[in-house]
Amino acid sequence: MANVVIIGTQWGDEGKGKIVDLYAQEADVIVRFQGGNNAGHTLVVNGIQTILHLVPSGILHNHKICILGNGMVINPKVLIEEINELKQRDLFPTDTNLFISNNAHVIMPYHIRIDSAREARKGAGKIGTTGRGIGPAYEDKVNRTGIRIADLLDIAVFKEKLACNLEEKNFYLTRFFGEEPVNFDQIFEEYCGYGNEIRDYAANTSTLIARHIKAGKHILFEGAQGAHLDIDHGTYPFVTSSNTVAGSACSGGGIGPTKIASVVGICKSYTTRVGSGPFVTELTDEIGTHLQMQGHEFGATTGRKRRCGWLDMVLVRQACTLSGITGLALTKLDVLTGLEKIKVCTGYRIGNEEYTDHAPANLKLFSSCEPIYEELPGWTENISHARSIEDLPRATRRYIDRIEEMADVKVVLVSVGAGRNETLLLQNPFR
Repeated sequence: MANVVIIGTQWGDEGKGKIVDLYAQEADVIVRFQGGNNAGHTLVVNGIQTILHLVPSGILHNHKICILGNGMVINPKVLIEEINELKQRDLFPTDTNLFISNNAHVIMPYHIRIDSAREARKGAGKIGTTGRGIGPAYEDKVNRTGIRIADLLDIAVFKEKLACNLEEKNFYLTRFFGEEPVNFDQIFEEYCGYGNEIRDYAANTSTLIARHIKAGKHILFEGAQGAHLDIDHGTYPFVTSSNTVAGSACSGGGIGPTKIASVVGICKSYTTRVGSGPFVTELTDEIGTHLQMQGHEFGATTGRKRRCGWLDMVLVRQACTLSGITGLALTKLDVLTGLEKIKVCTGYRIGNEEYTDHAPANLKLFSSCEPIYEELPGWTENISHARSIEDLPRATRRYIDRIEEMADVKVVLVSVGAGRNETLLLQNPFR
């Protein structure tokens, strides 16, 4: 048995989709344990790109079990569209099974309406939400008014909960935001239809996972977003609405912490961020443009340009601590090719004070931080054809070594391109 958690060490968009797809070859069960369709995992197989928002990345492999865990919030319309598209493209193997937790919460139309109305009202002070209704859905979950998959599948329960919720939501939409109300009959009919379409996928997934662990199967837990978007540990309030650290795999997947064998942290070779919030190493010059264009740094979910900057090891070190990371997977190393010098942020400075292992919780302080840089030589050689660490230029290997030294965690994988085969597997977490 080897159960592995994969999480991002930065602000998301680290390339988790490709790594999950690779590790899924070794796994028997792939579990998505938090977030919703605000995440976008991009996979490139045989030169063809596939973007998944809800279905675990392991779906592209034969003989797998893919699970949407109880910690997720699920838009059934988006899920059904994603499943249908995968089937139409022959990317949903007939011998791969998909299950949805009965305890996962449902994103409703009023969640999306409220999400968008709030952002519009905030104007310049907006957080930068994707507008997918994720936050409002998690609010209802914590407020104990949410509608779960199990509720959606019971017409009487769904009808009662929906009527109760709409009384409050429509008051909020019309009186506070000046918006049009949502229609009960329309939502009820539409979502009953969705319930019928996903009924066969619904299950007690916690018990299902436990059975496979007991049988000695390999379980891969797939995180979304990144450690510094965590609702508790991220750059609050510029965060997502769920826990993105490795511990969330237990609560969001429905297993105990003693069942986790290792945690792989995905670390992009530079740093990106979507939306608002402090970003100490952000580059607004030609190097930032180089990273953005060479890295194709546009959101898989929203299409928004990502802000780009040098690798911030303060964030990575903090993520390693928060999630107990046992190995780093370094992605998009090829994007740095052609830069004469490469900088790495080793700490922050505010006046006479320095931060090296965590970011200040006070966002005013965080926004005032000056990066402390270490400069390393760059390389010009094309590294996308490398298939072993020895194939890489000396400067590239030095960059990897320095990241290991600063993180105090071994690099177990290096991605030198978007394709499956453009990867150096240095250590297999399942073995």
